[in-house]
Amino acid sequence: MKRRAWITLGAVVLGGGGVAAYAVASPSDGGGGVALRDKRPVKVYDLALPATATSRRELPRKDTEQFSLLGVSWTGATKRLHGTAQVRTHSIATGEWSGWRDLELDVDPLEKPEAGTRGASEPLWVGASDGVQVQVARKNGTTTALPKGLQVNLVDPGVVTDAEAKQPEVTAEPAGFAVESDSPAASTSAAPTDTTSTSAAPTDTTSTSAAPTASASASTSPSASATVPTAPPSTVPKPPITSRAGWGADESKVDDPPTYNTDVKGVFVHHTDGANDYSCADSASIVRGIYAYHVDVEGWNDIGYNFLVDKCGTVFEGRAGGTDLPVLGAHTYGWNRESTGIAVLGNYVSTTASNAALTSIARIAAWKLGQYGGDPAGTVQLTAGATQTNYFAKSFTAGTQYTFNRISGHRDGFNTQCPGGSLYGQLQTIRDWAAGPVQGLKTTTVDGAGLSGTTYYAKGAITLHWSATTPAALISKYELLVDGKAVTTTGGSATSAAATLALGSHTVAVRATHQSGKTTTTPALKVVAETTAPTFSTTPKISLRTGTVNTTAVPIALGWKAADDKALREVKLLSPATATFGPTTTTSNRTAASGTASTWSMRAYDFAGNYRTSSPSYTPVILQETSAVKSGSWTSRSSTSYLGGKSYSSGSKGASLTWTFTGSSASWVVSRAASSGQAYVYVDGVKVSTVDLKSSTTQYRQAIWTKTWSSSATHKVKIVVVGTSGRPTITTDGLVYVK
Repeated sequence: MKRRAWITLGAVVLGGGGVAAYAVASPSDGGGGVALRDKRPVKVYDLALPATATSRRELPRKDTEQFSLLGVSWTGATKRLHGTAQVRTHSIATGEWSGWRDLELDVDPLEKPEAGTRGASEPLWVGASDGVQVQVARKNGTTTALPKGLQVNLVDPGVVTDAEAKQPEVTAEPAGFAVESDSPAASTSAAPTDTTSTSAAPTDTTSTSAAPTASASASTSPSASATVPTAPPSTVPKPPITSRAGWGADESKVDDPPTYNTDVKGVFVHHTDGANDYSCADSASIVRGIYAYHVDVEGWNDIGYNFLVDKCGTVFEGRAGGTDLPVLGAHTYGWNRESTGIAVLGNYVSTTASNAALTSIARIAAWKLGQYGGDPAGTVQLTAGATQTNYFAKSFTAGTQYTFNRISGHRDGFNTQCPGGSLYGQLQTIRDWAAGPVQGLKTTTVDGAGLSGTTYYAKGAITLHWSATTPAALISKYELLVDGKAVTTTGGSATSAAATLALGSHTVAVRATHQSGKTTTTPALKVVAETTAPTFSTTPKISLRTGTVNTTAVPIALGWKAADDKALREVKLLSPATATFGPTTTTSNRTAASGTASTWSMRAYDFAGNYRTSSPSYTPVILQETSAVKSGSWTSRSSTSYLGGKSYSSGSKGASLTWTFTGSSASWVVSRAASSGQAYVYVDGVKVSTVDLKSSTTQYRQAIWTKTWSSSATHKVKIVVVGTSGRPTITTDGLVYVK
């Protein structure tokens, strides 16, 4: 650890009888800011909890050396602390004190503890901190004494790996520090000259707990051996695992060689407790901190868990001995001899574990159980190694067999909340993912094809998309099946595949193969490959309709009929405007400019994407009243409200106007008012209608009568004044026709 510049140096006697120097940081340090981290070793500091009463122990707020993980321990591994233990810590990053946090005290005891091992809470990861406050109280209503030798144990996981050294670190200085001193004089110096500082400092670099001379994790038995077995192959691939060297394990801490079980029959899932907002870049140091806590504080021979997983899904090798071997761990009291233990970094009492973490648990569990023929979704008989009850008050008697899920929670075997209620609720998902087949497989979309009813239509080339809830890391492959045969194979991370279909009807499906070899297939889709384009049985045509007429907007009706030999999907208007119509729609009211030829281009599509285009051209033409052959008396009127600014009016019975044109549709345009009269309409010499121009409101340029023919031809339209009693006058604006 880098030394700092001090303005005061002294010594403080600890509750355990040790002496450590303390100091206050100099303002000239330039503390604060962010810098790359220097490597430093793992350190453990033990602070005695002085007796303030028979029922509690307290440690007031103390400034300390940097630490990131802590717990409470006591003399005697078989002793239990019946009560509560709470801690507060001072964050280096924020400079703030945390709220009170409970330490988990329902910790598995050792089956055969050795001299020097200690009872302890679960370690709690708190992040980089430089101050601590602790309170321990016995259970209310009891007279059970608190165990002797109570300490709070602070673990600085150090900076060990190259990757960690490259990470930035907050270097703001705390108010006071415990410092190392190589000089005997420093450890025997007088009381501090700065009398305002009363902070107790932790002991020097190591725990005072004696290390065991043999493994403290469990006793040997007929099913556990120090002989190194041969690693059996697994039925599923081995997931990537960060080795002990990768997370910076100090192998000198391990005194005894690993002990091995005969096999792995089950998996117990744990959580490590602590905050969930840790950075996954700190996961290696969290594992290193737990390792130091298990060994240096509790006196175990090695870390208790066989594997650890962070929230990003990184898997860490736990207890030494070989990840592919049945290493005897110390994770689930009474059940270690036939199982492996997987711990997730964090607390999952009320927070669910990430999918990345669940995926990695499932992969490890499937791989380990696959070495010994265990079905991750099945159950197994395990022999109890201790007489006890679990979290659900189920009693176990040593030597008796009990049924467990192959993948169980810590609480299934021991009376603890671990792995937390939320993670415990996710164990079935882990079992499903680990065992297979692929869960939640379904097709989502089919590119290059259109769906009509329950049938897809395509020209030939399609791309099928799918989804599954089982993570890709547990899936060996996907296959695209056409008529039951695999035509395309992809990896487990794929979500789509393409194929080209021959003309005709086919079935298409997706088959997923789990890493276990189990398969599941989606329901088959019917896909018809065809290349026949739709037809227009009626070419797009415009006809005049009633409504208000302007030179730029003549009301028309666009009509058409389209069909397809399989299934018509839609018809689109491409010009002079754009619109999309359903397969049963055959008309649309629109407007067109007069005197201008417009191409009415329409395209019919089928569900396969085949299409046909039809683009006829039409021109609406306005014939002013002056272009008509006139008989009888007519009066010319002028107004901007009329078409062209003028109109003809007549109240003379029998007066007429006749227009001759060549076209396919015609409409008579008039002005209307309450005093307007009636007119007869003749087409090609035949009377076809009597039109009443009367209106409660005055209206101009109204197409009041229309006529459409099947084809373009020369026609005559004649209007005759009826001479209606009391309102004989009619006013005409002209005639519009389509050519």
